[in-house]
Amino acid sequence: MQSTVLTTVAATGFSVAFFHAAIPTHWLPFVLVARARNWGNTKTLAVTALAGLGHVALTSLLGLAIAWFGFQIEEKVEWFSRLAGGLLLAIAAFYFWRQWSGRGILHHHPPGSHHNADEHCGHGHERSHWDDELKDSHLVSRKSGDGAAIGGLFIMLTLSPCEGFLPVYLSGVQFGWRGFIVLSAILAVATLAGMTLFTWLALVGFDRFRLQTFERYEAALLGTLFAILGVLILVIEH
Repeated sequence: MQSTVLTTVAATGFSVAFFHAAIPTHWLPFVLVARARNWGNTKTLAVTALAGLGHVALTSLLGLAIAWFGFQIEEKVEWFSRLAGGLLLAIAAFYFWRQWSGRGILHHHPPGSHHNADEHCGHGHERSHWDDELKDSHLVSRKSGDGAAIGGLFIMLTLSPCEGFLPVYLSGVQFGWRGFIVLSAILAVATLAGMTLFTWLALVGFDRFRLQTFERYEAALLGTLFAILGVLILVIEH
């Protein structure tokens, strides 16, 4: 039974991390900056992977805190699995509310940019918001060197952890440190694979319009994944 639950949590975690990495905020800025600065594909993918490592590192640190506090609670609460399942359903409801209220996009903003948001956060058009936000950013300005651009991209992703993966850490508390290590490895593999894959596809001319649909409905999709995971944990526990 424990193996079944861990497999379910791991599969959900991979889906959340890979899907999150497919959102244009995790690869489109690297493509646009690379084109503005005439970077080669190898350098662009290397910068993407570097920023991805920072993104994964901070998310894992936050996951470590969640796991540690979860271990303390689990020792005192026998029905922790039911508590975790209920919290996942509550988190799913929160994401559904975000989508319904027009806050479905969980994007990051580049350092020094000025995002002009309308009532729909400026995303009612087909063109990505990054095309506008990067215009006034030092990331694409030739007045600043490549080091400043790389540092800016790294900071942007590192200081914006994958909040969608944190509930997955919560659901893995019942498996102890083994669960934390497994989920952290899944986070790293799925995130880096997704970021580098979609960056490469964009560099070679892959049409990015369809992926912007995921960007608009990110909150709803994450809510669906957490709702499924929460229900499964409650059913299996029962």
